[in-house]
Amino acid sequence: MTHVVKVYRAERFSPNSADRDRAIIDAAGARFASQGCTIEGINEDELDASDAADIFLSMARTPRALGILRQKEAEGGTVINRPDGVAACRRSNIDRLMRSHSLPVAPLSGTCGYWLKRGDEAAQYREDVVFARNETEKDEALRRFKDRGVADVVETAHVRGDVVKFYGVQDTGFFRTYHADANFSKFGDEAVNGATRHYAFDAEQLQNDAERLATLVGVDVYGGDCIVRPDGTYAIIDFNDWPSFARCREEAADAIAAKVNAIIKR
Repeated sequence: MTHVVKVYRAERFSPNSADRDRAIIDAAGARFASQGCTIEGINEDELDASDAADIFLSMARTPRALGILRQKEAEGGTVINRPDGVAACRRSNIDRLMRSHSLPVAPLSGTCGYWLKRGDEAAQYREDVVFARNETEKDEALRRFKDRGVADVVETAHVRGDVVKFYGVQDTGFFRTYHADANFSKFGDEAVNGATRHYAFDAEQLQNDAERLATLVGVDVYGGDCIVRPDGTYAIIDFNDWPSFARCREEAADAIAAKVNAIIKR
């Protein structure tokens, strides 16, 4: 009988979103339970090299957990998202990949302020993502990052427009976009862009760009944010492995299960 282990993300990587993140991995696991698989759940901080499974549904991000999951891959297990892809999702690497492959990214300079974001790993605290209105505030924010021991910081210019969130699962046709939810925000940063104007944009092109980036990074389950300008152009400002899919959880769980089943049948 196929055994599936759900590896829950450590709560420090799910600021204000732990329940949402847990809900999507549980929903994906339920698809395999309905297929007759045995299911087990474990927090990434408790994952051990002795844990065995045919399939690991993993939201893990710590180097230790990713190392164990690499070992499980080498032993023939199926891991989604793959640990090397998750490691490649650090913000500074995403920014580099987008710029080097001509994907739509926020400019480095502008006149509307700046965003400074921790580049070595996903945001864990409000202080990991900072908006600076001018050069003086930017220099002060960089000093605070340095004081915290964070040397890898991504700096980009603020882009005015609508905040649009996107979610996808590679090779399944699943891709959804939603304007930022006024009722939920991890840190409230979306408020900097003001009221949503619902500017028209090419969702199919955004899907092409997001899928291309997911391929470059090496993750199958992904999400992110972009800013849609008044003229319909957009800049991808965030990309991450395995989001919560809160607005489309059941559809996403179906797609994730389909993706895993397709990998197993190869």
